[in-house]
Amino acid sequence: MTKAFASQADLDEKTISFTEIGDGLYAFTAEGDPNSGVIIGDDCVMVVEAQATPRLAQKVIDCIRSVTDKPITHLALTHYHAVRVLGASAFGAQNILMSDKARSMVVERGQEDWDSEFGRFPRLFQGHEDIPGLTWPTTTFATSMSVYLGQRKVDLMHLGRAHTAGDIVIHVPDQNVMFTGDIVEYHSACYCGDGHFKDWNSTLDAIKGFDVDAIAPGRGDALIGKDMVSAAIESTRDFVSSTYKPVARIAARNGSLSEAMQAVRAECDPKFRDYAIYEHCLPFNVTRAYDEARGIDTPRIWTAERDQAMWADLQG
Repeated sequence: MTKAFASQADLDEKTISFTEIGDGLYAFTAEGDPNSGVIIGDDCVMVVEAQATPRLAQKVIDCIRSVTDKPITHLALTHYHAVRVLGASAFGAQNILMSDKARSMVVERGQEDWDSEFGRFPRLFQGHEDIPGLTWPTTTFATSMSVYLGQRKVDLMHLGRAHTAGDIVIHVPDQNVMFTGDIVEYHSACYCGDGHFKDWNSTLDAIKGFDVDAIAPGRGDALIGKDMVSAAIESTRDFVSSTYKPVARIAARNGSLSEAMQAVRAECDPKFRDYAIYEHCLPFNVTRAYDEARGIDTPRIWTAERDQAMWADLQG
């Protein structure tokens, strides 16, 4: 390997923001690091996304305790990725919620994903020794379920494949606010290494159909107001399309992975090179797009070893 993944050199601490995006609803953001969400009900709290380790999860808990002392009883996980789920034990939530498909992906590839992400993101795994093991949901669902935090209704929905096959969104109807996980990003690259490019667009359309007033995206600043929400959805759409289409053209003529990378850079660098984690995501995105364009529907499992082999291929 001629050089390290971009994320391995990203060791600077990020500034945390804790932004109210609706009455009793908050977005925990950190300059392009994984976001979390907070939903305060009548007598308890739901957290969306657990962070990568219990130590990082404690930063979310500290923010929660600055606004409420209600117990954290529910943890909703939008998908299976290690940086989203392995801090779960810190919250002590009795109810851990995922889609059926997301749980099946923990079974299929959870340990491999943990090992892979640990090598890619050293800063995000500070305190990794406190992770008790893989995070398992207590409750799963196929397409939708509702949870009541007292009288506050929270809808959890699988609207389609996008960032992974098992993505969910969380909608709070009384404020018309949504937590989208990594289906929507804001001034941050989409990680598409386990994604479904051809489905992502329709899933974004489904989110857009809710016409929400605010979104807590997977990465980047909280999106407040319909204009900002719409801009983020369309920017995400453009990112995904601008990644896939050049790769599909290369794959159609049996071009190489390195040629696909050059084509994506020509299309995406002018628009997205300043986005958070752009350089980190690029090789994984190109590789997955290349696979999908050649008819591989189920993303191949990333392992620490496959990460290195892919990176070596791209240097050629």
